[in-house]
Amino acid sequence: MDLSKMIKKQEPAQKEVQSDGQRLSKEEYAAVKKAEREEAWARVDAQAQAVFRDDTSMKGFLDFMARCTPQSTRNLLILYDQNPEITHPRTFNMWAEAGRSVRNGESGYTFFAESKYQREDGTTGRGYDIVKAFDISQTRGPQVYAAQPHLPDEVIVAMIENSPVPLALSDQLPKGVQAQYVPKQRTIYVRNGMDESATLCAIAREQAHATFDVAGSGYRRQAYAAQSYCVAYVVAQKFGLDTSGFKFDKVCQTWAGKEAQDQRSFLSDVKRAAYAINREVQRSFHEMEQAVQPDEYAVEKAAQAKSEKAEKAPESR
Repeated sequence: MDLSKMIKKQEPAQKEVQSDGQRLSKEEYAAVKKAEREEAWARVDAQAQAVFRDDTSMKGFLDFMARCTPQSTRNLLILYDQNPEITHPRTFNMWAEAGRSVRNGESGYTFFAESKYQREDGTTGRGYDIVKAFDISQTRGPQVYAAQPHLPDEVIVAMIENSPVPLALSDQLPKGVQAQYVPKQRTIYVRNGMDESATLCAIAREQAHATFDVAGSGYRRQAYAAQSYCVAYVVAQKFGLDTSGFKFDKVCQTWAGKEAQDQRSFLSDVKRAAYAINREVQRSFHEMEQAVQPDEYAVEKAAQAKSEKAEKAPESR
């Protein structure tokens, strides 16, 4: 009898001991954990700066953002630094709760796991622990089926139906402008007649602008132009569109000299808007899948077809 599905494995607890087997004091253990956090953050900052090195580096990270399951910016950066092929990371216990087990001999990846703690005044605080996460490729369990792909026009319909602000067609847009978000009217104006790829990317870019404005973060279009451009790329990658026309040289030239914290903030803006657009699109698809609609094989239609056939048949002699 296999009890692995009945009894959950426990993630090995970290022991407060030195390499020589001596137990660490509370102060020594705190120092070890502090050093661990500092090393992790140093890797995050180094990777943030590497992302803005050039066009190739930026595309590589944005591709990773589009492929990987939603993560915090710090986890996206530190996971990408360790393995750009990661798609679905979880901790040991999280995989156990999901009904999957980590294969023997697999090495985990450094990961920021959110945690709660009790303050001295009795209130609950939130923090994080540095733990190990494992990609789904390092686990075994029930077969995982890939998400059903959707056509570009289906994605566009979902984006329009769940847009943060209304969309309207306009033939008054300046030459070369595919779409434009107008803050005063809280409306996105879109040029009609573009191909599917251009339409989707233009709407995604302007929905990102709308997201930044609606969030009430002191929106100015120029301040979020680069972030919104990156969002359009992530969304296009997420749904399998051609992204060969995107160039990030100007974005990198502008942001390469910034502090790592500012670069992380930039990437957080991109992630937040891209996740918001994808979340609404996926919600729309889920609602469509849940809708019960008859098709040509429904019993009612089949019965009706049989009745019509009987009426048309010649009378027997």
